[in-house]
Order: sequence, then C-alpha cells, then structure tokens
Amino acid sequence: METRNRPMTEASVGEKGRTTLDIMRRATLRRGGPIVLAMAAASFVLCAGLAQADNLQAPPGAPAWLHFAADALLFLHIGGGTVGMLSGTVALLSRKGERLHRAAGTVFFGAMLITYAIGAGVAPFLDDGQRPNTVAGVMALYLLISGWMTVRRPENTSGRLEVIGLGVALLVAAAGALFMYMGANSATGTIDGSPPQAFFVFALAGTFAAAGELNVILRRGIAGAARVARHLWRMCFSLFIASGSFFLGQQQVMPEWMRDSPLLFVAALAPLGFLFFWMIRVRLTGWYKNASAAPDEFASAAAPPG
Repeated sequence: METRNRPMTEASVGEKGRTTLDIMRRATLRRGGPIVLAMAAASFVLCAGLAQADNLQAPPGAPAWLHFAADALLFLHIGGGTVGMLSGTVALLSRKGERLHRAAGTVFFGAMLITYAIGAGVAPFLDDGQRPNTVAGVMALYLLISGWMTVRRPENTSGRLEVIGLGVALLVAAAGALFMYMGANSATGTIDGSPPQAFFVFALAGTFAAAGELNVILRRGIAGAARVARHLWRMCFSLFIASGSFFLGQQQVMPEWMRDSPLLFVAALAPLGFLFFWMIRVRLTGWYKNASAAPDEFASAAAPPG
C-alpha cells in the first residue's frame, strides 16, 4: 500500500506528538531569539563603524572600501524599506493566519530588520542632527523584533526578551519625554528641526510598550486575543514609523505635484488606521473567538509561523 507523506501538524498527532512538537518548537525558539538579537546587534555595530559620512555618502578621498560600504548600506536601507512597506501592506490586507499573510509577514520582518538596523546604527553618528531618527530607529527595531517574537514563541511564554524589551521601551519613552522638554525650552523651539510634539508619539508609544512588557512579565505570558493584539499593534506601529519617515520625511524625492499632497498623509497614516481597526476587532468584539473556532479563517494565526 502506498503511503503518502503528510506534513506533521498538531491536528494530526496525539498528546505525545503534541508534547514532542512543543519541545521542538521551544528548542528552535530558544536558538531563534538570540540569533535575531545577535543579527540586529551586529548590524548596529557594523553600521556605526561605517557611519563616517553625511547621509551615508563617503567623503572625497575616503578609501574605496568606505565608498562601497556606504553605497551598499544606502542601497540596503532604501531597498529594504521599499520591500518592507510593500510586504507589510500585503500582510495587512491578506486574511490573518493564512499562508499569504505569514509569507508576507516573514518578508516584512527580514526587510525591515535590515532597514531599521542600518537606520538606528548610522543615525547617531551622522554629521547632521539625527536625534529624532535615532529614537525612531530604535523604537521601530524594538517593536519589529518584539512583535515578531510574540507569535514565534508558544503561548504563555515570558523570559529575558520581555525584560530587555521593558528596558528598551522605558529608554524610548524617557528619550521622547526629554526631547519634548528640550525642544519646548530651546531657542528654535525644535530638536534637530523636529517640534516637541513629534516626540510625544515616541513617549506615548514607549510607555504603552513598557506597560505591555510588564504585563507579560507579571502574568508569565499571554495567550489568545491578548497575544494576537500584542503582535498586531507592534507590527502596525513599526510599519507606521517607516511609512511616516518615507511619505512625510522624504518628500524631496517625490514628484513636485505630489509634495504636501493629502495623499502622502493618507499613505503615512494608513498603518495607524489598520492598527485601530484590528485592536477594536480583536479586543472588543467576538471576532477572534469566532474566527479561532474556524480553522480556515484564523486558527493558524495563533500558532507560530512555519
């Protein structure tokens, strides 16, 4: 009798099989978490070492390797951001938990990990004032990694990642509050060209993220709708930082007729619209409970992506 090979899923194994799958998954995630953090840290250090330029352009007379490195970083930063925003849009518009959503989310994570690591690593060392971009880069990178790891790890799991995340979120919130105060009391009324109100977003988001980390730590993990909501808001806000930075912060690359157009504001703020939509739908309605009961709609979203 011919035997067909079928993928091993939790629905196709017994209690012992589910235990084995859980052990395998936990072992994989114990390796995966540090690998992601190591990649981000290595990228940050590499970018910091190469940031001997203004706007990622090596000065005249610099060694050839520095010109090549600066061009490569600029290409990866722009290319990664473009791929990330496109794949993030696909992930937002596709049915949650299905293969397209998971594939687009994986591409979004990889592309934006490169973009954010370069931005956060280079910004503090550029000649021009880059404090707003530094805060934005660190915040976006933190939300991306923590949002991704939320669904990569089993339910009701907490550990060092949440403790590290709590520290990062508190630093971002403190930096936002400090820059708001400095901008309000500076002669120009700005910090590196950004008004104090711009840092309110980071202070608020950092505080909210820190409260979320503390909640996970005290409860020793979360599950169900709370876990899905944590994943969605962090990934959406991370995408919002990228869309806002591009559509509002890089209008000089847009056609002249498009600059200051309402369309750019709509594109920049769209991830926030999706964020509020999904927070209401997941947390305040019975959608998650109903969808999780239907395997063809959302049940797979509660499990780590394969």
